[in-house]
Amino acid sequence: MVKIAPSMLSADFSKLAAEIKEIEEAGADLLHIDVMDGHFVPNLTFGAPVVQALRAHTALPFDVHLMVTNPEDYVESFATIGVEYFTFHAEATAHMHRLIQTIKEHGMKAGVSLNPSTPVAVLEDIAADLDMILVMSVNPGFGGQSFIPHAVRKIQKAKNLLEFVGNKDAVVEVDGGVNGKTVEAVRNAGADILVAGSAVFGADDRKAMIHLLRGDK
Repeated sequence: MVKIAPSMLSADFSKLAAEIKEIEEAGADLLHIDVMDGHFVPNLTFGAPVVQALRAHTALPFDVHLMVTNPEDYVESFATIGVEYFTFHAEATAHMHRLIQTIKEHGMKAGVSLNPSTPVAVLEDIAADLDMILVMSVNPGFGGQSFIPHAVRKIQKAKNLLEFVGNKDAVVEVDGGVNGKTVEAVRNAGADILVAGSAVFGADDRKAMIHLLRGDK
């Protein structure tokens, strides 16, 4: 069964604690937190102090997605907060293997995210070390974008790569444009975790939307 990670990027920033409580009660599996620095992407969002403040309001695992130019600088601070997944962009560092090891040494799971134009093949030599491959199905930086169809093939390639290297524990996450219309193709491609921002936070019935996305019977 897939897991649902509502994205706080689409929450009401004026009442984050209340938003977290509501999606937790609605059945969310993880909390997806986009950290943007205004350099790697043209937006600026949460930093470590905000993420730390959120930690006191939920027991949900934190799935932190760093869209920053210097992900190495954030490892220690987020490890201290108690983050489950620390995911950085392949395009943001020249030393993916070193960073993955550092993340794991700090007690977190290591994920690598791929922009829509970045092929899965760049992960061939580190796939065995990963805990997550995050496939971006929109260009990073903003919520509410439309799903890019070729991401479906990319999800399949990511799953095949993990299988090829014998990494049975790693998961494939998909972020961007996942909603009631696109979710079936994403699930069928093999995605394990679905990030959903506006689809969940913009829904009249958030619990029903989470169940729909998960494919609950």
